[in-house]
Amino acid sequence: MQHLGKIRSFALELAGGPAQGVYRGGELLSGQVVLELSKVLKVGALEVCARGLATAHWLESRSVGMNTVYSDYTAYEPYLRSRYQLIRDNGEVTVLQAGKHEFPFTFQLPETLATSFEGRHGNVRYWVKARLHRPWSVVKKAKKEFTVIEPIDINTPALLAPQAGVKEKLARAWYCNRGQVSVSAKIDRKGYTPGEVIPIFAEIDNCSTRTVVPKAAIIQTQTFIARGAKKQKKSVVASIAGDSIAAGKREVWHGRALKIPPVGPSILQCRIIRVEYALKVCVDIPGTSKLLLELPLVIGTIPLHPFGSRTSSISSQYSVNLDWLRMVIPEEPEAPPEYSSVVSSEESAQNLSPPCQGELGNGLEGPFFAYIQEFRYRPPPLYSEVDPNPTSDSIRPRCMTC
Repeated sequence: MQHLGKIRSFALELAGGPAQGVYRGGELLSGQVVLELSKVLKVGALEVCARGLATAHWLESRSVGMNTVYSDYTAYEPYLRSRYQLIRDNGEVTVLQAGKHEFPFTFQLPETLATSFEGRHGNVRYWVKARLHRPWSVVKKAKKEFTVIEPIDINTPALLAPQAGVKEKLARAWYCNRGQVSVSAKIDRKGYTPGEVIPIFAEIDNCSTRTVVPKAAIIQTQTFIARGAKKQKKSVVASIAGDSIAAGKREVWHGRALKIPPVGPSILQCRIIRVEYALKVCVDIPGTSKLLLELPLVIGTIPLHPFGSRTSSISSQYSVNLDWLRMVIPEEPEAPPEYSSVVSSEESAQNLSPPCQGELGNGLEGPFFAYIQEFRYRPPPLYSEVDPNPTSDSIRPRCMTC
């Protein structure tokens, strides 16, 4: 207890990261250990470690006779484990004077990390912990957590591809066929970011004898994996409902808007924890199960690039080459220039005359008549505004299948 009175504060401070305390794989994690003393203190060692760990854990119970047996499912996936000695433990005691002492440190984060996550049956956490070793005293600890968000760029061909699907279902009640209900839906792309609006294009055809109600929702599915078993938790993060559709009627959604609330990004690269999203379009059919159509979604971190900025940059590069598009085409085309005005008589005679045998040399083998004359200035056909090969009405068009 004597040593505790000498320490006024023992804390960890992080530099803040490139994005206000949020880090990503491959970046530097910098900070300092701040130790404030009221008296002289003997220190054996001071070390700091950085850790990143994904954990999945849940219990399952089953009855065996009169007893209940619990099965433990636990799995770990380490992502970061680094240690740095600020004051080395070399068997000697280091004396620190009263006052404030700062010990800076820097860690290189691995290139591949999982996004920080907190779920019901698991989590992905990152932290920095400092340990102060003193002679004949307990180890004093300080801990600081930080957030990691791995970027997911939705500006990729896979995430920009449209998603569509069709489902149909027979409405039954007491083994009686009440008709068929079908739904087809489409969204512009697979990748979105929080705060965006998903325009839903759907068509619900109610050929049954019941009144049905269409709905749409964004579903988050958390999957935890341990010891070969899976545990899932599904939740609705946003939803909308359409108008009731009477029997024999049809309803069309022309881009019905569904806004994505602030949610965490998708986690697809972790071995034991996955966070996935889907857009579900369902139709409530009285007396039978729902008709469900599911379209996959990926919630990213890098939003869609503005369409205008990309096209403007491309068009600016080709603005000179595309100036001819703005030219006005004359109503009557002009006749081409005379051949004599383009090629002089001397050039024409020189190029149309065959070469002499001596000029050929040994470059060509075989008889002289095998030589193929090259005409660089062939005269164009005579210009005429009358088509020399008019189409005849008497010609019977040929059948393509013959």
